[in-house]
Amino acid sequence: MITIEGDLVTVDGPDGRREFPIGSKEGFQLLSKLWLRSGWDTKYVYSFTWLGRPIIQLPDDLMRLQEVIYRVQPDLIIEVGVAHGGSLLFCAGLCRLMGRGRVLGIEIALRPANRAAIEAHPLAPLVTLVDGSSTDPDVVEQVRRHVEPGDRVLVTLDGCHDRDHVVAELEAYAPLVSPNSYIIAMDGIMEEVVGAPRTQPDWTWNNPKQAARDFAQAHPEFVVEEPPLPFNEGTTDTRVTYWPGGYLRRLP
Repeated sequence: MITIEGDLVTVDGPDGRREFPIGSKEGFQLLSKLWLRSGWDTKYVYSFTWLGRPIIQLPDDLMRLQEVIYRVQPDLIIEVGVAHGGSLLFCAGLCRLMGRGRVLGIEIALRPANRAAIEAHPLAPLVTLVDGSSTDPDVVEQVRRHVEPGDRVLVTLDGCHDRDHVVAELEAYAPLVSPNSYIIAMDGIMEEVVGAPRTQPDWTWNNPKQAARDFAQAHPEFVVEEPPLPFNEGTTDTRVTYWPGGYLRRLP
């Protein structure tokens, strides 16, 4: 149990009671854990849009992602799971700002209204939509045909979050990822919110974070690695994230 009393954060656990200043690294980590759980329960991430489209992502994650995209300078960003299209347009906007890159989104059942909104958006010329299951061999081959020789490729996985499905996506799309670029298994927070509303007991292992771990163990050319922070004058390097353990970097 975590409690806040004045300037102290207190945690009672198997090892007894521990107290940390609210402004300490440990205090920040504990409060972040509480905040993330509260945000999950209240569906906080469902309150954001990007250039007019719902994005359903934690702003902290988007800030980290844009730095990764800027550093990698991808020619092609492959996004599994389109939903309303907000994150697709987020990446397309970054491509336009950088003066390079395009985005390909894969969705098994894109709603007509969402498709129409994406196709009518000013950033639509940078977006390609592929219909079908991300693990369907025909869909994977279709995506491969969009990778041009010499393309620098980055991939995000935000579709079905079952462990086996994410592993199958990693097997399918990781070979397209360029050296020192990433494939990102999103929503590993599932592991940390078991018991909260809209969760399942097997999320302790049946989640993208576990999939990323297992994939990295089987594929030494990839490593689970948090992208470096290009700027940090704070006293903590802890990320507030829905994607813990989700960044897989392809080694040179």
